[in-house]
Amino acid sequence: METRSNQYLGTEPLGKLMRQYALPCIISLLVGALYNIVDQIFIANASYLGSYGNAANTVVFPLTVVALAIAVMVGDGCCAFVSISLGKGEQKTAKKSVGNSVVMIVIFSVILTAIYLIFAEQIVAMFGGTVNVQTHDHSIEYFFYISLGIPFYMFGQAMNPIIRADGNPKFAMVSTLAGALINIILDPVFIFVCKWGMMGAAVATVAGQIVTAFLSLIYLLRMKNIKPAKEDFRLQGYVCKNTLVLGITSFLSQISLVAAMAAINNMLRKYGAADPIFGQEQYAQIPMAVVGIVMKFFQIVISIVVGMAAGCIPIVGFNMGAGKKLRVKDLFTKLLTAEAAVGAVAFVLVEFLPRQLIAIFGAANESTYYTDFAVRAFRIYLCMIILACVNKACFIFLQAMGKAVASTALSMIREVVFGVGFALLLPLFFGLNGVLYSMPVSDILTFVIAVFLIRGTYRELAENQ
Repeated sequence: METRSNQYLGTEPLGKLMRQYALPCIISLLVGALYNIVDQIFIANASYLGSYGNAANTVVFPLTVVALAIAVMVGDGCCAFVSISLGKGEQKTAKKSVGNSVVMIVIFSVILTAIYLIFAEQIVAMFGGTVNVQTHDHSIEYFFYISLGIPFYMFGQAMNPIIRADGNPKFAMVSTLAGALINIILDPVFIFVCKWGMMGAAVATVAGQIVTAFLSLIYLLRMKNIKPAKEDFRLQGYVCKNTLVLGITSFLSQISLVAAMAAINNMLRKYGAADPIFGQEQYAQIPMAVVGIVMKFFQIVISIVVGMAAGCIPIVGFNMGAGKKLRVKDLFTKLLTAEAAVGAVAFVLVEFLPRQLIAIFGAANESTYYTDFAVRAFRIYLCMIILACVNKACFIFLQAMGKAVASTALSMIREVVFGVGFALLLPLFFGLNGVLYSMPVSDILTFVIAVFLIRGTYRELAENQ
């Protein structure tokens, strides 16, 4: 069966393979993104929370990404280590990797939760939560309850790729979907019926995370192909080291986003205070709330883009191994075309329908300053979204070809050098608009570098054919 499956990757039409492999990835990523987005939609439409609650959600969001970065480092690293070990026929090593990964994620999650609870005030301030009193209070409240759910969130996220490595991607998707559905059901109940405010949004999220963690735990106890024994949960240095090294790329790709978001949030707070409108206490939270919403829309688009590219990884791997470089080249062309098409649809939405997009997040309850800035933010911040989609596809495809160094370097240049650098630099010249300009400028410059890598990849794939 395995041989027939592998041959299938090398012979079936590429378009069919892309659809078959990409769809589960896209759904899983979109479901994962739903947690924070759903919270923000319900928060925004609660008149007693509005833009203050939205701003608080924006402040806390990067802190959940820190937890995700650690979780995917352990989970993806374990997934890779298990696959390598099974390929070598080392079943015992694979079991140790799973057992050690479970222990590591429990330890890391407890430590991170303790840090968040002890240093909540300082952390919230670091991510722009002191823009005004209401935003600060909402941020602290939301962050406290979200922090309590960190162990469940990290365990569920780490187990997801481990479950896939055990050969059950459907269960991995269902467990994530179940948690997201719980969140969607409970959010309106806690926010609108119980009037629990930010606490209600956070508790709904944590409840969903507990469900996902519980389902993941059940699967861990009943794994099909890799069943770790009691002794496999004893930490061993070489197992932990190999697992974390293999997952470091996933960690860097997530944690670099946190640096960019921290810079953007703080520049919004600083230069918003210097703006004649947003410098007023009652409007100070608007820039942060709006940019948070724009980022959530971008997150939806990027979930589709990453899902499409990640779905191509096994296809690329098999065909590269089989020496079918022209087939890989054709796949690269199809992927870049598809990603550009997704970006084009998103471009039309942000440039021509920004008012409709912002209306989803409760603009009816806000001042005209809120809507006007939102329209401006959508149109400027995401004006190069087509290039952003192509760039992301390039990162992942290079990694699938085994070019992890080039992929990681390009990703870090985009998120840290350009993303953080321009967020700090451009506001010096353009004020609040400079923060909005940082995104398209970063994407343009990254695309220039990506073009050279894409051309080099095409040349490499055309050799000896």
